[in-house]
Amino acid sequence: MKRVLGVGGATVVGLGAMLGTGVFAAWTPAAAYAGSALLVALVCAAGVAALNAVSTGALARGLPEAGGAYAYGRAYLGRPAAIVAGYAFVIGKASSAGAAALTIGAYAWPGQERLVGLAAVGLALALDLRGIVKSVQVTAVLVAVVLGVLAVFVATAVPGATGAPSAAASPESAISVLAAAGILFVAFAGYARVTVLGEEVRDPERTIPRAMIVSFAIVIIVYAAVAFIVLAALDDGIALSAAPLESIAAAYASDPIVMAVRLGAVIAAGAVLLSLIAGIGRTLFAMGRGGDAPRALAVVSQRTGVPGRAEFAAALLAGAVVLVGGIGFALALSGATILAYYAVAHLSVLARVRARQAGWALGLASGLGLLGCLTVIAALLLVVLSRVVAVSGS
Repeated sequence: MKRVLGVGGATVVGLGAMLGTGVFAAWTPAAAYAGSALLVALVCAAGVAALNAVSTGALARGLPEAGGAYAYGRAYLGRPAAIVAGYAFVIGKASSAGAAALTIGAYAWPGQERLVGLAAVGLALALDLRGIVKSVQVTAVLVAVVLGVLAVFVATAVPGATGAPSAAASPESAISVLAAAGILFVAFAGYARVTVLGEEVRDPERTIPRAMIVSFAIVIIVYAAVAFIVLAALDDGIALSAAPLESIAAAYASDPIVMAVRLGAVIAAGAVLLSLIAGIGRTLFAMGRGGDAPRALAVVSQRTGVPGRAEFAAALLAGAVVLVGGIGFALALSGATILAYYAVAHLSVLARVRARQAGWALGLASGLGLLGCLTVIAALLLVVLSRVVAVSGS
């Protein structure tokens, strides 16, 4: 595959993956779990994501291949770990893609989320099939628009938010806060999309870590600002819909701002879809090349340099999630499976430490990251399963 992405292009890939579903849709299910402890959940999610970034960044510098933790698991742990990582990534990112498509529907045409979502998946696939450079160029424009919309949203919501105490419910338990962290973690997961595109990045030892740090720092600032607004809205008694930022804008701002938020949400989730279809497709490509998925997926177009069959398969999986899932469940499933993917990355680093190919400081960070991933996975499973049981019993 062609190495065409520099620091700027790789940073755009990370921003396009993160500034989408999370910032426009994750607040409603996360607040349902965490309530007034929403900021605590956000900090936990960011902490786990940062530890994951340390491990994946170190691995990407040493093994710049397509496939991310799938490639790392195969190299340092063996084929079973690689298969777990690969399919965890595919399932998790297909769920994220489905959530992004449903987010487009929630903001663009409430009540017709699935129809709009399927159309969005098809359009994202068509753009990605044109090649990684063209899709990054499109994503760069979308990211700039989204950052502008979020800046206007925050600036107009701050004066209207009184933050009067206190309609935000207290969390049921620490486990529910960790489950909310799992939902919000999906919002940060895109920083590692650069490692999945490892064979298309120039000078990967320099480019990958820099792009990850820059995109992660920008997104933390944006999410913290929006989280404060969401908490103030909850304190003011505003009910959050499946399109939470639209609900807040409608309460605090004028109709043009509401329309801008809707447009920004559609554009942001579209950028996420572009990045996700590309990332899932390249993981399926790597798995097909390694014999852990159908080898027909390992075909690259000579004209565009894109693994077209793998991207078609990625789009089909995303479409299936759109047809059967809701945003909250899709985000929970994505959080749990992507955290499992990162657990394999942490184990890969620990294997390198045992083989004296990496230092103890990196091993400590990876050990903490592994513990964080497993803890949040357990919290998500406990909370989601308990709610499923409660609903089925009512």
